[in-house]
Amino acid sequence: MAKGFFRRQTKRIVIIANILAGILFLLGSYSYLFSPKNFWPVGLLNLTAFYFLLALIAFIIFWLFVKPRRALISAAAILLAYKPINNILPFRLSNSFTKEKQAGDVRVMTWNVAQFNVLDDKKHPEVKNAMFDIINDYQPDIACFQEMVAEDSTIKNHGHMDEFLKKLNYPDYFYSYNSKEDYWGYAHFGIIIFSRYPIINKKTISYYPNNYNSIFQYIDIVKGEDTIRVFNIHLQSLRFSRSNLKYIDEPSIEEEKTLKESKSILGKFKRGFLKREEQANRIRAELDKSPYPVILTGDFNDLPNSYAYHTIGGSMKNAFVENGAGLGRTFSGISPVLRIDNIFADSRFEVKQFKRINIKLSDHFPIFADVQLSKK
Repeated sequence: MAKGFFRRQTKRIVIIANILAGILFLLGSYSYLFSPKNFWPVGLLNLTAFYFLLALIAFIIFWLFVKPRRALISAAAILLAYKPINNILPFRLSNSFTKEKQAGDVRVMTWNVAQFNVLDDKKHPEVKNAMFDIINDYQPDIACFQEMVAEDSTIKNHGHMDEFLKKLNYPDYFYSYNSKEDYWGYAHFGIIIFSRYPIINKKTISYYPNNYNSIFQYIDIVKGEDTIRVFNIHLQSLRFSRSNLKYIDEPSIEEEKTLKESKSILGKFKRGFLKREEQANRIRAELDKSPYPVILTGDFNDLPNSYAYHTIGGSMKNAFVENGAGLGRTFSGISPVLRIDNIFADSRFEVKQFKRINIKLSDHFPIFADVQLSKK
């Protein structure tokens, strides 16, 4: 009798756990429907959605051996999230990329370059040179960088713009920065777009408090008979401290330390979600004003299916979703599912190919996409 009771209770617990995993997975997958201002904890579920997906697959396998009908619980949750799953893990096993660009294509690159290793450049100049080699090897027509540090003054100590233009062979660029965050008083910290096409218009959009993450930029370029608007953005980062990152990698069992670090990490998550909501709404408003087809690149500091990703991406095509494979991780730390860097293209573009370079020269991996504007 006791054995039968225990078995029944165990079944109930497993069923409840399965249903709960399904609900949390769906909330995470559709977290973009919830405004962070009112429902910021739902953003945390987006961070764990992939792991809940793995749990649901494990439940399916378990129920197939125990009671196959109950596998429908997980199957239903997965089917209901078909589109969000495709944003996380496109339904293709592999993708190819040809270095030789086809006629009519525009090759776009985005990379958080982590200042091109400027603080350690004198000791390890090979890092910046290796980054230059990748850029020159793939020859992007448009290269968008975040966390850029360079000088456009007469001082040439830590990477002058002349050096970047010469070594990367670009005829034009647009650099957006806030002078309050300058390096050494003469080298700027900001975001930049290099272009092989003529730039006919450029603009920096800045909001109070006018700091790094409250700035974004765009340029209008001319390719043949077409004018294209290119955005470069860098949304609010979590600003984790070294102790935060150490705690994430190696959780402590000390009660006081655990409480302190957990509060700090949760607070930074909340602040990040709220800031990115504000920034995403502003960027979306600017996107809607564009009279030209749009390409948007940048470091979102947020995952697919997040409020920021969906608000900005809208009806545009994500290059990875269109032509990528696997998880497409772009940030090298913390978790293997952090695809936080994106290339979006207006629905009038066709995404021909996509490439991520899995090399750790920055804490982000560079990504490329070839796009072509429809003749229609």
